[in-house]
Amino acid sequence: MTRAAPFDVLYDAQAIAVRVEALAKALAAEMDDSWVVVALLQGAMPFAVDLMRALAARDVHPLLDSLWLESYRDARESSGKVVVRADLSREIEGRAALILDDVFDSGRTIAYARAHLAAKGATLTRACAMIRKPAAFGEPIDLIGFDAPDRFLIGYGMDDAGRYRGLPFIAAL
Repeated sequence: MTRAAPFDVLYDAQAIAVRVEALAKALAAEMDDSWVVVALLQGAMPFAVDLMRALAARDVHPLLDSLWLESYRDARESSGKVVVRADLSREIEGRAALILDDVFDSGRTIAYARAHLAAKGATLTRACAMIRKPAAFGEPIDLIGFDAPDRFLIGYGMDDAGRYRGLPFIAAL
């Protein structure tokens, strides 16, 4: 028995792959092997893996680390407070960092991550999110993959109380 999908696909796997390649091309012009890519857990992991592969294809091999910041828990709206669940595992002092996030909605998480990395000695931070929601327009971010409607998103790392992260596409509930 098949059931109807409870969501609308916004960006399929092919569109995501094309956009990740374009982002990697732009980033490879600025980055080198001394950079650290900081994936914001848990949502940015699929994006981070795909981007790291695309950078490697361009002979750019930055370090990969992660920072687990949380503001949603299992809710569909941000709590308004960013909490560090797990910090970086490597030194970042004296290095440039690329912060990767899944959804750029309020700008609060990226701002927190930038300040956190600067406090640890990062010399430069760039931020890239796979999706930007309408509420984030005007907030500072360096690169985005796609713009999305103001709907709750799932897939490609984005979840609904822990479900749907493994979908190969981005959809809206």
